[in-house]
Amino acid sequence: MPNFKSILIVQTAFIGDVILATVVIEKLKQYYPQAKIDFLVRKGNESLLVGNPQLRSVLVWNKKEQKLANLRKIIQQIRQNRYDLAVNLQRFASTGIITAFSGAKHTIGFDKNPFAWLFSQKIKHQFAEGVHEVSRNLSLISQITDNQLIRPKLYPSPADYEQVRPYQKTPYICVAPTSVWFTKQWAIAKWQEFLDNVPENYQIFLLGSPQDFTICENLKNNSKNLKINNLSGKLSLLESAALMQAAVMNYVNDSAPMHLASAMNAPTCVVYCSTVPEFGYGPLAEKSTIVEIRETLPCRPCGIHGHKACPQGHFKCAMAIDTRELLDLI
Repeated sequence: MPNFKSILIVQTAFIGDVILATVVIEKLKQYYPQAKIDFLVRKGNESLLVGNPQLRSVLVWNKKEQKLANLRKIIQQIRQNRYDLAVNLQRFASTGIITAFSGAKHTIGFDKNPFAWLFSQKIKHQFAEGVHEVSRNLSLISQITDNQLIRPKLYPSPADYEQVRPYQKTPYICVAPTSVWFTKQWAIAKWQEFLDNVPENYQIFLLGSPQDFTICENLKNNSKNLKINNLSGKLSLLESAALMQAAVMNYVNDSAPMHLASAMNAPTCVVYCSTVPEFGYGPLAEKSTIVEIRETLPCRPCGIHGHKACPQGHFKCAMAIDTRELLDLI
């Protein structure tokens, strides 16, 4: 077994990608408990890893402002740390450059990265049906750990739990109705119908980013249900995770809140519209349910990331889902 004393993990994509990458942290710490592990994220995602006891530090790359200048700065910072191992979970050229020029003694990444030829070890990236992204991430380090799957993990602090405690006095459900991509988001009219019919003995908390506040507020104001509290933009990511953990059910799209629920092993209902769970980004909680259109549509899936509008104009993959399938879970 190699003697890795310092390790860098690189994942500078989106919130969900960082959450799913936490399996690499957990696995490496399991096999190399004395190693100092650092994690590189894009600016804005660092709050996910605040207080993670498995990490020494979280490095931040600001990709939105002076991207190339900041790229040089972060590479210089990384080289100063003299890592024994750097693990790159992405296939983008920029992270390939970071990994190749990290100065790490051993580098691992996917073969589809343009700079993979500079890595010490290249692992085949298999985007096969039914293979979860967690499995793909862990494949990078399977030769220096094992092949056993584990669930992603986040670490809300005692302060995070205390922050959401006032909301937990009665049974509740969490609903995260939005997505960055329109076609990955269940139709707002369908969410409205669902909220109107949630049994009145459940408190409902709407979750999302500050940018989602208006949509959530409209859902609340237009609903017949008087037990809706719009927390969109009011909770941090880890506070949201703490709230979701004790929910009777968490209703989400194929988006970041689903991965928050997975990391907390919280009960999850995922609504799939234009995408499908076979892409490998499905829920991982022990109690999880997938809801999708029962009819086979020739246009579905229409892409792995979704679209700003339905390419066919009908959005049937969302509109044809029966709201009762969600309501039956509570």
